[in-house]
Amino acid sequence: MPKITFFPVNKTVDVEEGVSVLEAAHDNEIELEGACEGSLACSTCHVIVDAQWYDKLEEATDEEEDMLDQAFGLTPTSRLGCQVIMTNDLDGLKVTIPEYSKNISVDQKKE
Repeated sequence: MPKITFFPVNKTVDVEEGVSVLEAAHDNEIELEGACEGSLACSTCHVIVDAQWYDKLEEATDEEEDMLDQAFGLTPTSRLGCQVIMTNDLDGLKVTIPEYSKNISVDQKKE
């Protein structure tokens, strides 16, 4: 069963293959918004993938890239948690949840 470590909470969780990073966060009571519930209509599940893992991910679609353009604090290894699907090849994945998220035109600090 693959594992994901979420920062800054520094929590490692086991997840089933086929589960998104967003679902894994919600299933394990890790605060990651996901306002559109994974329908690729917002950027609130923005995560920063550790550089050593980024090239192992499936390439982002144009639709994901469009949503990422709206994310607060975008980095070269930013992805939407709803679009990163766990496989055994991603066992040990590390992601950082940014301090802020952007939903529509309102900035919200994660507390």
